[in-house]
Amino acid sequence: MQRFGICFHNVAELEARPGLSGLILQRFPQEVRHSLTAKGRTKAEQSNGCELRFVTESVQVQITAGSRETDGTILVFRGDFFHSFHQLRAGVAETISLEIPDRFADVEQAKLNGPLFAPNVWRIFFDRFGGVFHELNAYGYPVRPPSREEMPRRKLLAYGSSITQGAGAMSHYNGYAQQAARRLGLDVLNLGLSGSCFCEREVADHIAGREDWDAAFLELGVNMRGAVPAEEFARRTSYLFDRIMERHPDKPIFATTIYPNRATYSRQSGHPHQDAEQEYNEILRAYAASRAGSRLHLFEGDRIMSDFSFLTSDLIHPSEYGHIRMGENLENLMSPLLSGYFD
Repeated sequence: MQRFGICFHNVAELEARPGLSGLILQRFPQEVRHSLTAKGRTKAEQSNGCELRFVTESVQVQITAGSRETDGTILVFRGDFFHSFHQLRAGVAETISLEIPDRFADVEQAKLNGPLFAPNVWRIFFDRFGGVFHELNAYGYPVRPPSREEMPRRKLLAYGSSITQGAGAMSHYNGYAQQAARRLGLDVLNLGLSGSCFCEREVADHIAGREDWDAAFLELGVNMRGAVPAEEFARRTSYLFDRIMERHPDKPIFATTIYPNRATYSRQSGHPHQDAEQEYNEILRAYAASRAGSRLHLFEGDRIMSDFSFLTSDLIHPSEYGHIRMGENLENLMSPLLSGYFD
């Protein structure tokens, strides 16, 4: 989405609400958000992975942004280079002043050209909170969105649970989906929904209907254990895969069985989540086998989360280190397959 000379990355809607100044950064359209579970509706309004991207000749710029319900953090990048970290207070429009680093002029320009972004691109990355955009002030200088040559050429759409959303990492910028994508030279459209990845028909139709991605990664099942019978899980995931593959037959689709967690190795005999997890995984394997020869690729979760110590002490979410290692593993699995599609 482009408005005000800014590329609003991973933003499906800029929502204005009566009595609220600024525009809410929404990852999902309203009709999709309002089709989710009660918890899903709240998680869908978290702006993690949303970015403001722009180019201007102004040496200094001011960004005014806010957080609606909790304190939040934003990370600022100049191209691929980390620039600064800023805290936003809930309910307060905060103005942040940014300046092009002096040292950029001291080195060879070619060294500043990172693998993903041109060094003249400002990037304002929103972490996991309800982000609000108020204003960009470039002191009268023109502002434009980055060109295609100044950003990654291709995008990876990621849908899944809180793990895919980035929970457990100290910053969601370091979530495993972001980690893998950076290594693969891809942009990320992160549609992770903490505790609420339920593969609703509306979500499936939304993903299938989008034309702004080149590959998709789906992490399915962990949130539905104990809430959705296996037959319904099979129906929902089949619909999701079928819709995406029908609309995008030439695009690679990657998926994973459930990542190892406390239920996987439970000492309790007949643990309901353990049994459901095994059933769900078999359903995913059977579906993938039925689509042999297609562009659907199913990975075993323990090849991505290959060490149980990747987890935090809650034994479900990866730590920062775990996200990094998972990103490395996922990149190693996807890279040889993507090279056959993209090269």
